[in-house]
Amino acid sequence: MIRPPFVARVAAGLAVTALEEAKKLPETAVALPMTAVSQMLQTSMRLQQSITSLAIKGDQAFALLSWTGDDEQPEWAVFDEDVKPSSPKTRESPTNAGRFALYSVDPTAETAPQPDAEADLDSDTDNTAASEPPIVAELDYANLTLAELRARIKSLSVENLTTLLDYENATRSRAPYVTMLTNRITTAKAK
Repeated sequence: MIRPPFVARVAAGLAVTALEEAKKLPETAVALPMTAVSQMLQTSMRLQQSITSLAIKGDQAFALLSWTGDDEQPEWAVFDEDVKPSSPKTRESPTNAGRFALYSVDPTAETAPQPDAEADLDSDTDNTAASEPPIVAELDYANLTLAELRARIKSLSVENLTTLLDYENATRSRAPYVTMLTNRITTAKAK
């Protein structure tokens, strides 16, 4: 058998490939719009990356040309190192805002009054213990964080919970503590 010339073989191969692709066209026609959109988005993203890369290089070139030796800082940018510490008496404490605010003790909050050693020696009765309910002293309630209170209130009676709630309202009246005690009282009464 005589072999056809190379050009004829390539032309025949092209014809067969075109026929095969024509047979696949109904199946690929459904995916064609998505493929075209995908290709277009991919090309667009590559173009954006190239442009951004050029802009960064341009910024670096301008920075080298206009470098003055001191880093400029926008006036709205304030860092901890920039803030001068104030005196301890007028020091502003953090607001404890954020995720852990309920679990920490506010350093500016007033603590329960501590009995004076000289007053204990002078008087037969301790007035601070008399004004503070026994459950408060037993739990050291004045120094409990919200998480510690949550762990301990499940074992308390409704009467003790009510006493703690009254004490909280009379002293610090901290909203998270009041809410937790109120909810626990409601749950305990429902059982």
